[in-house]
Amino acid sequence: MTVAQLIEALSKMPIEAVVLMDSGGGLSRVNALDFFEDQGPGAPAEVILLPSLDE
Repeated sequence: MTVAQLIEALSKMPIEAVVLMDSGGGLSRVNALDFFEDQGPGAPAEVILLPSLDE
């Protein structure tokens, strides 16, 4: 999924909805994100969603 596809999908959701991610043993809130520039020829830039550690 690209950032554009994610934004399009999220734009159809209620703005007060909480974003969760599957974290192996359950669901966690998305707390932050990291961005990494492309890491070599043909490699795309990447956005990593980071779960909340409070849960």
